[in-house]
Amino acid sequence: MFKELFNLALLQHTIRTATPLILAALGGLLTQQAGILNIGMEGMILLGAFFGVVGSYFFGSSLAGVVLAASIGALVGLLFAFFVIDLKSDEFVIGIAINILAGGLTVFLLRSIFGVKGAFSSPKIISLPRLNFSFLDNITILDTIFNNHTVFIYISWILVILAYIYLYKTPYGFWLRASGEYPKALETAGISPKKMKYISSIACGILCGFSGVHLSLGYLTLFTENMSANRGFIALAAIIFGKANPIGTFFAALLFGFFDALGTRLQVVGIPSQFTQMIPYLATVFALLIVTKRQLAKANKNREVKGIEN
Repeated sequence: MFKELFNLALLQHTIRTATPLILAALGGLLTQQAGILNIGMEGMILLGAFFGVVGSYFFGSSLAGVVLAASIGALVGLLFAFFVIDLKSDEFVIGIAINILAGGLTVFLLRSIFGVKGAFSSPKIISLPRLNFSFLDNITILDTIFNNHTVFIYISWILVILAYIYLYKTPYGFWLRASGEYPKALETAGISPKKMKYISSIACGILCGFSGVHLSLGYLTLFTENMSANRGFIALAAIIFGKANPIGTFFAALLFGFFDALGTRLQVVGIPSQFTQMIPYLATVFALLIVTKRQLAKANKNREVKGIEN
């Protein structure tokens, strides 16, 4: 049983299930760094998944699906930023509204455009191409890790590095972080905090669109109602657990992806799906408990230091 569970197939499955979390979390940490908590990532992922299928089906191209999903994501990110930044609306309420809108809209459009309920699949849906590096074929471990994945898996790895460089090695990343931590100081320096917040929100929408496309055209080749399956909230947990740092968030997303993959593998050995489907969510709750405990310990330590100084 142990060998059936913990093998290279589990590693490969982990990489695939973690990718939508990585992509969405990278977008969410940008808004987090800009001082915005984006609860609406769940809806952005769902819209990306649906419109990815729409673009692929009607244009006969996975690239068209990617472009349409990213465009819708950017539009929703812009809408989110408008309500939160310009209209000063509560970011939590707007995020929940986007999630509800995405859930209802995709169900309505699924029935209106394709005339089906629940799920839609068709030979006309063109999936994302998978890449294979022939020089790795004879190296089992490397072949499993690096071969036969969709392009977004490789893109997600590259984006983690680029996000880290952007945030901590460029002035633009400094401005983005300052827009969340010290907006008044940034404005005094002649940089618009509002502009940086808008950029982060639009980028988050695009990355969540990529996440959705990976689900509907890469991980699967179909669309099902609510197929985002709370990945937006798990991605948010990865951001919190990784302290909104691209590297930390990447490994947190991998951890959650591992538990998701493990839950699927447990079904193979006869464990009921009702139990195995709980595993990634239990892992998320446990991770948040660790973060909360860590923050409380830090706060207590700070109070003790202040007490000694006084």
